[in-house]
Amino acid sequence: MLNRNRFIKINQADNVVVAIEAMQSGETIMIENKEVILKTDIPAGHKIAVRDFAKGENIVKYGFPTGRASENILCGSLVNEKNVKTNLEGILDYEYTPEPVAPDAKPNASRQLTFRGYRRADGSVGIRNEIWIIPTVGCVNGIVNRLAADFSKEAAETDAVVAYPHNYGCSQLGDDHENTRKILRNMALHPNAGAALIVGLGCENNQPAAFREMLGKYDESRIKFLVAQEVEDEYVEGMKLLRELYSVASKDRRSDIPFSELKVGLKCGGSDGFSGITANPLLGVFSDFLAAQGGTAVLTEVPEMFGAETILMNRCITKEVFDKTVRLINDFKQYFASNNQPVYENPSPGNKAGGISTLEEKSLGCTQKSGTSTVNDVLEYGEILKTKGLNLMSAPGNDLVASTALAAAGCHIVLFTTGRGTPFGTFVPTMKISTNSLLFNRKPDWIDFNAGTLLEGEDMQTLAKRFTQYVIEVASGKKTNNEKKNYREIAIFKTGVTL
Repeated sequence: MLNRNRFIKINQADNVVVAIEAMQSGETIMIENKEVILKTDIPAGHKIAVRDFAKGENIVKYGFPTGRASENILCGSLVNEKNVKTNLEGILDYEYTPEPVAPDAKPNASRQLTFRGYRRADGSVGIRNEIWIIPTVGCVNGIVNRLAADFSKEAAETDAVVAYPHNYGCSQLGDDHENTRKILRNMALHPNAGAALIVGLGCENNQPAAFREMLGKYDESRIKFLVAQEVEDEYVEGMKLLRELYSVASKDRRSDIPFSELKVGLKCGGSDGFSGITANPLLGVFSDFLAAQGGTAVLTEVPEMFGAETILMNRCITKEVFDKTVRLINDFKQYFASNNQPVYENPSPGNKAGGISTLEEKSLGCTQKSGTSTVNDVLEYGEILKTKGLNLMSAPGNDLVASTALAAAGCHIVLFTTGRGTPFGTFVPTMKISTNSLLFNRKPDWIDFNAGTLLEGEDMQTLAKRFTQYVIEVASGKKTNNEKKNYREIAIFKTGVTL
C-alpha cells in the first residue's frame, strides 16, 4: 500500500509530495507533523512544495534532483513546469561504478510458471498464430489492405489476418533504408506470425529479391512473396498464396511453454504524475520477476532515460555493456544536437497537464519500468534479442515507433503504461496499464489492466500477482483491447532525406 492520505512522499529525500486528489488553495494539510497551507490549487498527480525554495535550488523527487526552481517557490505551492527548469545538458562523460543487485532485492524465482504458446519448428515461441501481410513498399498498401479484409473471412482457424501498411520502402537512403528493411525482416520472421505474405511492387528500392536474401534461411511454406508488377492479377494471386499459407498455419496448436521463454517490451506513453508511482513500478516488479524466471524484458525510449541514465549504467553487468549504454545515450543526444534541437524538449503538453515538469522527472518515472535487475545487453535499433534478462534498446520515445521497435526485437507483448490513455497497438499485443482508476473506468475499451488500485490501498505484492496472471492469460491467447478493436499499426524510425 502506498499511502491512503491525500498525497504521497515517494522517497524520504524528496522535498515535494504528489497529490493523490485535487486540492484547493487555502486548505491545510499535515506533512510529517507540519501544517502546510496550500498557496495554490493543486490538481491530482501534481507536486506540492513542502518547504520554501529559493531560485536555483533543486527540486527532489524519487530521491533525485528533477530540475531546479526557476523562481522563488513558497511552501504549499504548486510545483510545475512554470516554476521549474531542467538541469540537463548535452553529451557527458560517464564513469563505470557498478552497483550489483543485492540477492534479496530479486524476486522469488521458485514458481515454475507456464503459458500456452506456439512452439515453432526452429525452436522459437509465439503467443499468437496470425497471418501477416507485409508490404515491402508503401505503393502496395491498398493491395495488402484489400487482401487482409477479404481473406479474414476465410481464416477462422488462425488468430487473425492482418495487413501492416507503411509509407516507406522507396526514396530512402542510408540508415533510413536499412531501418525499413530490418523492421520488415524482423516482422516476417517473428514467431507470433504463423505465416507471412510479403507483397512488393517490383521497382522499389527495397527490392523483393534482395529482401528475400536478407531473410536468410526461412520456411518457404510459411513465408511467400508476391511481386505485383510480375503477375497479371495481384489480387487473385495474393488470395491463392494466402490460402496456401493458411493450409499450413491453421494446423498449429498451443502447448505449455515455460515462462522463461516470454519476452516483453516495456513502454509508457501519455504519462502523468502517477506513472512513476503506480504502473511503472508495477512493471518494474514484473520485469524483475520475469528476469528471475529466466525471461526477457526490454526497456527503450532513450530520450526518456536522460537524467536517469546513470542508474541504468551502474546496473550494467560488464564494462562492455556499460560502454554500449554510454553510446546509446550519447548517440541519441548527438542525434538531437545534429538536428539543432535541445535534448530536454520533453515532456509533452499532456505530460505537463498530468503533473510531469521536466525530462529528468519523466525519465526517473519512466525507468521505474526496468525494476532493479542487472542490465545484460544493449540493442541497436532493428536488432533482434539474443540475451535473456533485462535489455536496453535504441529507439525514440514516440509511442508507435518505439513499440514497433520492441516488437521487431522479438518481444511477444508490449506492456504499455499510461496515465492519460491511448487506443493504439503495434503488431504484437499491446497491453495498456492505467496509472489511475479514473482512466481505467472512463476508457474500458482502451485500458486492459488498472494499476491505480495502489493509490486505493492494494499492496504491490497482491497487484503484481494479479498482473502476472493477466500477462499469462494474454500470452495464452486472451486478446488485448487493441486486438479486439483491430487497432494494429507499425511506424519505422526515419532520420534522413526522402528522395
